[in-house]
Amino acid sequence: MSTSDISLTAGMRTNLLNLQSTSKLLNRTQERLSSGKQVNSALDNPTNYFAAQNANQRASDLSDRKDGMSEAVQTVGATNAGITAITGLINAAKGIAQSALSTSDTGTRSKLATQYDTIRSQIDNISSDSGYRGLNLLSSTNTLTVNFNEDASSSLDVVGFLGNASGLSLSGASGAWATNSDITTDTAKMDTAISTLRSNTQTLAANLNIITTRQSFTDAMVNTLQTGADNLTLADMNQEGANMLMLQTRQSLGTTSLSMSSQAAQSVLKLF
Repeated sequence: MSTSDISLTAGMRTNLLNLQSTSKLLNRTQERLSSGKQVNSALDNPTNYFAAQNANQRASDLSDRKDGMSEAVQTVGATNAGITAITGLINAAKGIAQSALSTSDTGTRSKLATQYDTIRSQIDNISSDSGYRGLNLLSSTNTLTVNFNEDASSSLDVVGFLGNASGLSLSGASGAWATNSDITTDTAKMDTAISTLRSNTQTLAANLNIITTRQSFTDAMVNTLQTGADNLTLADMNQEGANMLMLQTRQSLGTTSLSMSSQAAQSVLKLF
């Protein structure tokens, strides 16, 4: 039996339509309260839905870049730790050289020269141990590329350098430091090595400042994008709660009204 085969009074049909409309509104309000969003699909508001989706996708892409920036900070930090340690060893070697200059005993100078060569070997060890996750900016001219935006069109290349004894032009003790000129020659090489390390430290510090600044900027951009997406889609929970109470009241009144309409039709039966 089709709906058209059943005859209803005008009042009953009106009440039924109102109840159906109220039921749809209740379902929509319940969905908003459960999800916390006013726009849950493109059917709710196509413009806001797709705009929010694009903003969230970009925020997600930028969040992925933040991980790369964090790893880059650690890599640069490992390099800086290596430079600091190597600089300390070179300063210690300069102290040994000064001790050699203060004595004329050949045997003592020879022992001090051996200590200097030991320090040189430790410089090589520190240089090779200053890597982070397989990338060492002190072992060769490796390049660390840090991408800042979602399509990698904005990036920074951090170029390493050879920070071992050979790369710093620190050769073995000249002539076993038998003469003052041998010692002063090696001391001059140590001064040059320290200058090289300081220059590279300044470059690393500048690069690190750029990376950390972009980290902060990326954090702010992700927050802005997510807030913008939320403004387009989130529901006002106070308003939706009030709507739910109002719709429940309307549904109850609609049911009562439908009952009253049906009672009017039933009164006809009392005539028989």
